[in-house]
Amino acid sequence: MARAAECPSFGRLLQEYFCDRLIAQRDASHATVASYRDTFRLLLAYARDVERKAPTEIALADIDAPLVLGFLNHLERERGNTPRTRNARLAAIRSFLHFAAVKSPASLPSVQRVLAIPMKRFDRRVLGFLTREEIDALIAAPDRSRWSGRRDHAMLATFYNTGARLSEIAGVRVGDVATDRSRFVRVHGKGRKERVVPLWPSTCRTISAWIREIRAADDAPLFPTRDGVRMSKSGLQERLSRAVAAATLACPSLRGRRISPHTLRHTTAMHLLQSGVDITVIALWLGHESPATTHMYVEADLSMKQRALDKLVEPRNRAMRLVPTDKLLAFLDKL
Repeated sequence: MARAAECPSFGRLLQEYFCDRLIAQRDASHATVASYRDTFRLLLAYARDVERKAPTEIALADIDAPLVLGFLNHLERERGNTPRTRNARLAAIRSFLHFAAVKSPASLPSVQRVLAIPMKRFDRRVLGFLTREEIDALIAAPDRSRWSGRRDHAMLATFYNTGARLSEIAGVRVGDVATDRSRFVRVHGKGRKERVVPLWPSTCRTISAWIREIRAADDAPLFPTRDGVRMSKSGLQERLSRAVAAATLACPSLRGRRISPHTLRHTTAMHLLQSGVDITVIALWLGHESPATTHMYVEADLSMKQRALDKLVEPRNRAMRLVPTDKLLAFLDKL
């Protein structure tokens, strides 16, 4: 009995990790619990195929560095996940193993080898965003003679006004909107952090008309399905795709563009930046943990860079390139 207490099973450790550590002690958000849950669903399915063991038969010792590395490669090669997703899965596994090592000290050498697996570096693409004409065409695209079109029109206007994340738009409730003199919407962000974002008068009028139409309680979702329930992320993405397809007819520059909910978030940030809004205010607007995250919008704004370049005087003299005379320096120069 004492030995079983010292070396709890993998299944027991995993249950304690989710129930005790994540939910009871850390009070992790539903999104965090769901993300970690999905990681271990995928890991257990992979381990079942590789180890030929049912999930209930897998031991903590089976979750070693070769298995985890194979799983991470499987995510990228077989499932087509990005390095960013790979790193998120590895972070969940690391978090669990830190907990498991405390509960089962005998597993520490194996756990340390997994913890030594580094996060994968990746190239950061230049942010894509829409022009004023393109975002206007997108917001106007839904057919407002239909109930779903009026909802989508209000939803897209709120997307652009707030720069909210997909999950944040899905989570907005009727009672989160103030349509009086204050004119704001309360956004429930990552890590249970709330922020208040002001609304333009036009957005406020659109949302007010929509609230009057649905006549829902304060705790009801602001952008529901026909059944009155909260829209799923995939549902929101599908409605955006439809709006993009319709907007392309009026705005051909949208043709062939890959426009995601995050593109709308980038668009809001870029337009605020181009309008002269301080970057710290934009960070608060978007709900960034640190203003440093918001600096990527400065890097992506070509017009700001061009204005900065125009203030400089072009060099008149052509810089001479150093020609190495030493063979070793020549070798290094070719690398």
